[in-house]
Amino acid sequence: MAAAMASQGERAVLEEEFKWLLQEEVHAVLRQLQDILKEASHRFALPTSGSGGAVKQENFVLSTSGTDQVKGVMTLQGDALCQADVNLKMPRNNQLLHFAFREDKQWKLQQIQDARNHVNQAIYLLMNRDVNYQFKTGLEVLKLMDAVMLQLSRARNRLTTPATLTLPEIASSGLTKMFTPTLPPDILVNFYINLNKLCLTVYQLHMLQPSTTKNFKPAGGSVLHNPGAMFEFGSQRYEVSHVHKVECVVPWLNDALVFFTVSLQLCQQLKDKISVFSSYWNYRPY
Repeated sequence: MAAAMASQGERAVLEEEFKWLLQEEVHAVLRQLQDILKEASHRFALPTSGSGGAVKQENFVLSTSGTDQVKGVMTLQGDALCQADVNLKMPRNNQLLHFAFREDKQWKLQQIQDARNHVNQAIYLLMNRDVNYQFKTGLEVLKLMDAVMLQLSRARNRLTTPATLTLPEIASSGLTKMFTPTLPPDILVNFYINLNKLCLTVYQLHMLQPSTTKNFKPAGGSVLHNPGAMFEFGSQRYEVSHVHKVECVVPWLNDALVFFTVSLQLCQQLKDKISVFSSYWNYRPY
């Protein structure tokens, strides 16, 4: 009898603890998550104080230590490259090529746009309830955390996993038509985000003659193609002769990745606390 009463008493304590968790701690964590993710969202928007919400422009110099084959100066405005100036030193004859964006052109960085959209969707999930709403079950909270974590994981993955592209896809992208003077046919360029870095890759190409004895094997999709990669575009076959990758850190992207990590940890910690209750005497608060 005493053991049974003790068990009932312990269960009552658990129920009170779980009730407090649902009514108090869950809401405290949700408010904390909202604050963190609003900071992350502000990083993507980059509003300039006193400018009515205008997005400020930031200049970045892209280079690689120890070489000056390629240098680029990029102007980033939110999720768009609004200016790009690239100098390329040709290895064969040290000829210096210079090309820049046309004044009427901007290049959207879809990775940044998508990441921001996922962050805003996570904020919507956290705020999409009445201010006095009370969670009734642990399962309800777990489902919410899973949904928020899915959006945060997608946001992080958009920045950490650049798209794999074939060389014909790069050659046919709108990016090739944005420069003045026009890019020569033996030059390809690609911009992308990798973690907290803005990256520029320049491919120098060698045109393969129809009479070449080389075994032609078209390259598949990749983030970064290596010298020797072959492809066909516009009835002409090419081989990559040189690859130049330059990059620079974008500080606010680094901030955003930190916010994602902290938020994912908070979500997981809350999930773990709720799950702990199911391990006591088969007590299932769901």
